[in-house]
Amino acid sequence: MATCRGMDVSAHQGTQDWAAHKNDGVVFAFAKASEGQHTRDPKFENHITGIVKAGLVPGAYHFAWPNQDVAQEAANYIGAVRPHAKKGFTHWLDLERYSDGRNYSGRSAAQIRTWVASWIAAVRKAFPGQRVGIYTSGDDLAAGHVPTGIPLWYPAYPWGAAPYSKAEAAARPEPHGRPPLVWQFTSQPLDRSIAYLSEAGLRAWAAGDTSEEDDMPQYVNLGLAKPYTLRPGGWDSIEFTDEWTDETGDHVTGGSVWARGPARFTGSISLHLAGLPAGAVVQARMSEYNGDTHQADHPIHEIIGTADGTFAVIPLTKRLGKGHGMRVRLLNQAKAPVTVSSAVLTVVVWKEG
Repeated sequence: MATCRGMDVSAHQGTQDWAAHKNDGVVFAFAKASEGQHTRDPKFENHITGIVKAGLVPGAYHFAWPNQDVAQEAANYIGAVRPHAKKGFTHWLDLERYSDGRNYSGRSAAQIRTWVASWIAAVRKAFPGQRVGIYTSGDDLAAGHVPTGIPLWYPAYPWGAAPYSKAEAAARPEPHGRPPLVWQFTSQPLDRSIAYLSEAGLRAWAAGDTSEEDDMPQYVNLGLAKPYTLRPGGWDSIEFTDEWTDETGDHVTGGSVWARGPARFTGSISLHLAGLPAGAVVQARMSEYNGDTHQADHPIHEIIGTADGTFAVIPLTKRLGKGHGMRVRLLNQAKAPVTVSSAVLTVVVWKEG
């Protein structure tokens, strides 16, 4: 498998000789830009200017506090990187728990997952056509914090200090069945990573070109511009009114269809329901349509109300036949209306035929 070499830096590292790193075979480099709602990395400007000047594939990352306001965190990162984020720039969300848990406290797994999807959507909206991925651990993947379909930069250090050649000769990791695009394999003496693309492939990927990639999927990331009311009885299709990413072009603005066959897809929808009484149920299912004609239903997922608001993450995985469009439908079985406060859909779609 083709690979290429990279590294990442933050305020903990001094000024780097990026030309020397490039001569040593480094192809890409990412620098910490921001953290939380207001903090900026004091060495970001110096690092990223050197990375770009050396002609490396550039990227930046934001250290996440999922228990703070997602819009402010996204704005902090966007403001930090905007002067540098030209075509070919890559963006990464650093999702990792502090040892004392202070940046995760008070948040459920579903809430963290929704926060992550919202941050990624905001950055994609700010930088159309640019790649946005996530740096996160096996623990966060196991906890369900990471939506599917997001490029993964995965840290795991099996050897301590190690040369690039050792990682290049090793098997590609697959934490919880999700092979990463980038593997950070050591932090000694610097954070070193390999990407599972050739240099040409990585540059094409970063530029938004899929011609160098093998069966790379297209991303769809949709949501709601504002909450809406789900009345009791009768299946109701979610109409997605916020379109952050629709690389397939299958979602009509304000429409319910988010994938159209022939295609296969995998992903999830994160739902936040308000006003659903504890123990009451809202059902969710995927349904296929040909135009406005209903064709088929898929298995039902039951969302059970809780006292402090109801959150659910519904998996979305299927193969879709030619001419069929896929929707998500909800059925409110409670006696009173329920508010759909948010619905964040994130899927990757492989077009067929």
